Amino acid sequence: MAGEFLIPITLFALIFGIVYLFIRRKERLTLIEKGVNATIFEPLQTGSASLKWGLLFVGIGIGILLGRLLIAYTCIEEPVAYFSMICLFGGIGLIVYYLISKSLMKKNNLKEKQE
Repeated sequence: MAGEFLIPITLFALIFGIVYLFIRRKERLTLIEKGVNATIFEPLQTGSASLKWGLLFVGIGIGILLGRLLIAYTCIEEPVAYFSMICLFGGIGLIVYYLISKSLMKKNNLKEKQE
């Protein structure tokens, strides 16, 4: 009974994904026919993906640990403690990644200007 709502959502997501991929393929083929480079569809690399995932998982690990401490030493319920701490420290990990990535990009731009 609890999974009945997943069927229409999954069907909608599947149809949306197929239509999206079909349109994207047509756009790329049109660009290739015109002789334009299709690299405009590629995302900009702002930093290391392993750094981002590493900071995210460290944040999640700290969140789980602190969630357990909240359960042990306060009267907060278990799901609330875990969920809030995982979201909080996972988000902090992503913010730290953004700040590191931003400073690295700034440093690289300064090096390029000096050369």
